[in-house]
Parts: sequence; C-alpha cells; structure tokens
Amino acid sequence: MVSLMDIENMVEKRLRPLQPSLSCYEQVAALMDETMNDGLTEKSDLSADIKMYITYVRSLPDGSEVGKFLALDLGGTNFRVLLINLENGQMSLTSKVYSISEAVMLGPGNELFDHIASCIREFLENEGIENEQLPLGFTFSFPCSQEGLNKSRLVNWTKGFKCSGVEGEDIVVLLHQAIARQKLMVRCVAVINDTVGALLAGAHLDEDCQIGIILGTGTNACYMENTSKIEKWRGDKDRQVVINTEWGAFGNNGCLDFIVTDYDKEVDLISKNPKEQIYEKMISGMYLGEVARQVLLRLAKDGCLFKGHISDQLNTPMMFYTKYLSEIESEDESEIKNIKMILEELDIYNYTLQDCMIIKRVCKVVSTRAAYLSAAGVVSLLKRVNRSFVTVAVDGSLYRYHPTFHDNMTEMTKKLLPDSKFQLKLSNDGSGVGAGLVAAISTRQIAVSRG
Repeated sequence: MVSLMDIENMVEKRLRPLQPSLSCYEQVAALMDETMNDGLTEKSDLSADIKMYITYVRSLPDGSEVGKFLALDLGGTNFRVLLINLENGQMSLTSKVYSISEAVMLGPGNELFDHIASCIREFLENEGIENEQLPLGFTFSFPCSQEGLNKSRLVNWTKGFKCSGVEGEDIVVLLHQAIARQKLMVRCVAVINDTVGALLAGAHLDEDCQIGIILGTGTNACYMENTSKIEKWRGDKDRQVVINTEWGAFGNNGCLDFIVTDYDKEVDLISKNPKEQIYEKMISGMYLGEVARQVLLRLAKDGCLFKGHISDQLNTPMMFYTKYLSEIESEDESEIKNIKMILEELDIYNYTLQDCMIIKRVCKVVSTRAAYLSAAGVVSLLKRVNRSFVTVAVDGSLYRYHPTFHDNMTEMTKKLLPDSKFQLKLSNDGSGVGAGLVAAISTRQIAVSRG
C-alpha cells in the first residue's frame, strides 16, 4: 500500500521537470533573441528556426484612417466577411459568417475562391453597397510566402484544406479572378495573418501597442521592427516594418532540449509533425491538455492516481482537452465539481478527493509553465521594440479563457525584465478587425505617396 506521504513525494518528483528555475527561463529568452537575430539574416530561410517573415505592413493605425473597408477572414471551415466604417478615430462594423463545405475544402481551388467571391457579393447586396468601389483586407491564416503587401503565395494547406491548384500560387490573384467573375468593384490591397491582425486591432485602440501575440490552438507573435536591423530587407533602412516571427518553431534545432521533458517528447511523438513546432507544443492550446495527460498517465502507472487503473479514454492520446485545464483551474482550491464532470467524461468513476487534488496540481503546473515560457518570448520582443512603455496585444482562446494565464505571463515577464514597463491586453477580433484596418492603412499610405 502506497502511503499518503509517498504519493505526495512521487507527485512532486514527477512534476519537478515541468518547473524550471528562473535562470532556465532567462536562458530561453536569451536563446529566442539569438534565434530571432538569425531569422533576420540573409540566410534565414535555410538556417533559422524562427523565420522572421517580412509582412510589408509599414505602419500601424494612427487614427487618421477614414472610410469604408471590407475585410475577409479565412482560417478554417468558416470564413467571415466584414464591413468596417472608420470615422473620427471610431469604428463600426457589420459582419456575416459563411461556411465552407467539405467538398469545397477538398475540390479545385477556383471553386473555393468562387464560393468566397459569391458570399462577398451576397454580403454587399445585403448591405446595399454592391456598386461601390471598396478596398479589402484579407486575413489568410495558412502558411504563406509574403512577397508584398498584397502578394502572398500559399506554401501548403493545413486545417483539412486540400484545394488543388492553390499551393505555390498568389492567393490575391486567385481572389481577384473570382471577384472579377462576380463583376464586383472590390480590390484586395493587403494580406495578413491573424497575428498581425491582433497587433493592428490592438494598435487601433492603443498607440503604445507594438507587439501582437496569438495564444490559442497554436501560437505566434509579431512586432514592429526597424528596417536597419533587418539584414535581409531590401529597401530603405530608416523606417519600420512588422515582422511575423513564426516563433512556434523555436527549439526545432534542439536548443530547448535542456527544458524539454519526457512528457514533451511523448507529445511530440504522437503529434502529426514530430520534431517540429517544439516551442508551440509546450505552450499552445493544441497540446497543453496532452502534456497534462502524459503526467496523469505516469502518476496512474506509479499507483498515485485512481489506484493504478487507467480508463480507455484517459489512455487515448489527445483526449484530455486543454479546456479541461481552464475548467479545473477556474474553481476554488477546495472545489471539485468540474473535475468530477471531467472524470466522468473520461469514464473514471472510482476516484478519491486526493486524486482530484493531484489533478488540480498537475493542471496548474502544466499551464503555469506554458505561461512562463510565453513570457520568455514576450521578454525577447520587448527588448527588440525597446520603448519606454509597450502594450502587447494578445488574442487566442488559451489566453482569453484560462483563468490565470494572463497573470502568470505578466508575473514572469516582470521577473525576467524588472525595469520594463508594459501591459498585456486582450485583442478583440484581430483576424477580422485587423484585416479591415490593414486595408485602411494601405489606402492611407497610397494617398500620402500620391501627395
């Protein structure tokens, strides 16, 4: 029979690898800074884990943007069309969500873009503006090679899309061809991803906003960089441009092995992309539940949980969802109502109060490490921006719904960079609002350049 003291000692032993020291987080921040520097060099596409893609977004909203702008937000099985009206620094918007059938997701690319253009027409007709000439911003949240503000080639489909004839092509050209078939006076002036959208939406409300972060199913970050610091930049060296870091791939070269645990290795093995997106697998919503499940499995095999019994559900990869961590940690220390419901979903009925307390502890340690690792990334970006005060716009379901993620990120960022003045701020609807704002910024810049 395992004693209570033995169980407590074993739990702490199993959790110790998930609780790195402050110096370890300092090392993570330093390594990220080094890897980001590599990403800004000429040879970054070949050697750097963090690619530091140039977005060609040269400025942030300054309040002078006026007019009507369309936004298109495509990143999954649904997409949105939005109409954004900017006047006197204020914004109003209307939007509609449209679905994409599996047949369209797997069919020819021209059918996908024809479907999108058809929905744009329906939206414009409903708003009574189908005959107006409107600039459009496009949030396209798939891996792309950006060649200009409105020139972006799809590298490869993800999220279940397999449309033929799109990979390697300029998505703006394909969209314009479909729009022309609908005889609409709409022109796509800019393409961004959801991370840049979060930054733009945050900057519209806060002029100190210089960094955008996504902490949801996946993770990414972007920030405003001086072109003089970008070796691979071709053009003026006295201005700025938003850099899309793609920081989820940090650690792919093994530089994070000193904090990668056996649990992380198991998560990586069962993932669809082993040895890739190492940083993302330690901090994002796609994987945090699985990290926790790996710990719970280990403890059950040790005899510290459920008297060693493991249900088929708990034994199945990816079945302990990240939302469980948010639900479990949102309860008071002594409450176990949510845990009981979750255990029943996992076909676990024979459990003790001690089992519930151990699960709470595991979830807290896993989510805290994720928030602290995210903070190490924030520190690297704050140093790069190097301003007296910086607002960091954060979007994504993990940050939005987890009860302590924001506070833990803030706490560790302050520990790692005590002299820095910053705030983490939720960015609302970056992928939609951001697309409209980038269209407005592009239109403003064109007007200025024409004098």
